[in-house]
Amino acid sequence: MKITEMKSSPEKPNPHNVSVRILYNTDHAQAVHIELKPGEALKKHTTPTDVFFYILEGKGIVEIGDEQQEVSRDMLIESPAKIPHRLLNQGDGIFRALVVKAPRQTEATRML
Repeated sequence: MKITEMKSSPEKPNPHNVSVRILYNTDHAQAVHIELKPGEALKKHTTPTDVFFYILEGKGIVEIGDEQQEVSRDMLIESPAKIPHRLLNQGDGIFRALVVKAPRQTEATRML
């Protein structure tokens, strides 16, 4: 059995300049913890594989394609491959999400 504690996983440098921690990373899938402080956002980007976001804490905005929706704790949002997307925290609290890519991407993420 392997157990990974989120806080013990090191933050990974990224082009979004936000807190990103890889919690699970195999040939088949990847799970990443993202924390956005008030005012922070991911840059719009595309991934070559399907992604889903599971909201762990707070409220934020999920933008996928031309749609934007406010989301909150215990919501799951599907994001299809190759569609521009991002997460935004326009509130005054922490916004945390688990991002799962399945299958794990083999091509690079494309920043827009």
